[in-house]
Amino acid sequence: MREIKNVLICGIGAVGSIYANKINEYGSVILKALVDNERFEKYQNSPKIFNGKELKIDYVLPDNIDFKADLIIIATKYDGLGFVADNIKNFINDDTIILSLLNGINSEEIIASKYGWRHTLLSYFIGHSAMRDGNRIIHDGVGKIIFGVKDKNFTDENDIQILKDFFDKVGIDYETPQDMYRALWLKFMLNVSTNQPSAIFNMTFGQMQNNKVFLNFMINIMKEVVSIAEVCGVNDTETMIDEALESFNVMTPAGKTSMLQDVLSKRKTEVDMFAGTIIKLGDKYNIPTPYNKIIKEMISIIENNY
Repeated sequence: MREIKNVLICGIGAVGSIYANKINEYGSVILKALVDNERFEKYQNSPKIFNGKELKIDYVLPDNIDFKADLIIIATKYDGLGFVADNIKNFINDDTIILSLLNGINSEEIIASKYGWRHTLLSYFIGHSAMRDGNRIIHDGVGKIIFGVKDKNFTDENDIQILKDFFDKVGIDYETPQDMYRALWLKFMLNVSTNQPSAIFNMTFGQMQNNKVFLNFMINIMKEVVSIAEVCGVNDTETMIDEALESFNVMTPAGKTSMLQDVLSKRKTEVDMFAGTIIKLGDKYNIPTPYNKIIKEMISIIENNY
């Protein structure tokens, strides 16, 4: 069976840095990170600091033709996905596994439209949020990658075992659900219902967990997602809200969602990936999405006021 020896990471932010650090600590893997010209200069002058130590990575530009990856991990923000989709082509061979850890439900569709489904897996990160302050990133180590195939008729299931073997060696926690499509929607619903309102109300996980009015608001947002998940073919939607609440209730009380951190740092948020996706699907299937429409407007107002 194939082995993963060369890894390309796209995005060295709150999530990408976690796995760049893990792979670096393992040491027996060639690791490179894809960046544009602006970030190449920036990271050379101001390296990423992960948990107090410099994150030493070999950065490569899109025109590099000397490196082929056995695994590509995509961990950019949503607005960086277009750059990655256009610029990983030089690093792909016939067996390259592509793993997109973005929060939404359509990044794999975008990647597969260019490179096919054979080695494109469904995946996401779940765990405690990393805290970012400039070039410094702090993470407590709690988190795992959830991955699997969307349709075994189109994706090579051998890739699952290859990834398991690699993650076991490197020390990366993971899960491989039987119904990966449902798991992806479950994480998406959790993000839509927590990331967005936390950014509007400036609330930590603990503040959200202990506010009954907020919890009712969050559940109403979840209901919009469930209605759309049903028509998109997601299984067992009737238990999704309870399962999402279980995950939400174990989040670190002092933690802040990635979108709240974006707003506090005056960065562009991923509202288009969250509310924007729900609104588009709602329009497509004639399903009302009033909560997400208001949320999208409110976050757009916040961003416009930076």
